Amino acid sequence: MTILVTGANGTVSSALIAALTADTSVDVRALVRDPAKAPAGVEVAVGDLEQPHTLAEAFAGVDTVWLLTAMGPTAPHASSNAVWAARQAGVKHIVRLSAIGAAPDAPTRNGRLHALSDTELQASGIDWTVIRPAFFQQNLLGSVNGGTLYGATGEGRLSPIDVRDIAAFGARVLGEPSGHAGRIYTITGPESLSMGDAAARLGLDYQAVPGADVVAGMRAAGLPVWTAEVTGEYLTAYASNWGDLVTQDFAQVTGRPAGDVVAFARDYGLAG
Repeated sequence: MTILVTGANGTVSSALIAALTADTSVDVRALVRDPAKAPAGVEVAVGDLEQPHTLAEAFAGVDTVWLLTAMGPTAPHASSNAVWAARQAGVKHIVRLSAIGAAPDAPTRNGRLHALSDTELQASGIDWTVIRPAFFQQNLLGSVNGGTLYGATGEGRLSPIDVRDIAAFGARVLGEPSGHAGRIYTITGPESLSMGDAAARLGLDYQAVPGADVVAGMRAAGLPVWTAEVTGEYLTAYASNWGDLVTQDFAQVTGRPAGDVVAFARDYGLAG
């Protein structure tokens, strides 16, 4: 079975490739725009989801696609191009990484755009699976300075999940996609907690930061306005407990619990 991994240089897809290459029964092909940045140890295809004419060769002979698009206003365009290329190539199954709470009434533009792409995939005639992960534990890496965890989600509770667990989940689904056809999975960490709670678990001090300050800082650092503003939308939503949920999807598919923030912090040297 040949699996095409899009977004191959991103955080999630990089971890997924590492998980998939441990299984010698599958062939992994990584889609990249720049061959100089291609991951090692896998077949490389050069193409750009924003440029549909570059995709035919990359999708040829592929059985299953891992579809991940970068967050941004053109993400539905990229996702649509991938679905079209997959249909033309006779791809049997697409596993799409969506976003937690993706829906037409989601409180963020990113969630609403993902809902559009999820719907298009479901109507494509190709077998599909949609994965909607919670807040990434890796976001904590940029939030700890010295012995203090800085958070902009107020007292809101959320259920962070390790990117390595997202990759393990994705690899399990990709390995036997037929058993997951037509499923939408929301995968979370094992518990819902506030950032203040997380700081206490890790032996760190906690400092609340206004979401508006985060947005302003991102803009001052030169990040795109759209990215900064959507981050602000997520912070507002999380502060209202929008992310306060824990599901059993991860454990039911993988047969083990997702890792908690304490284990994550220990692995990354964040604990106080």
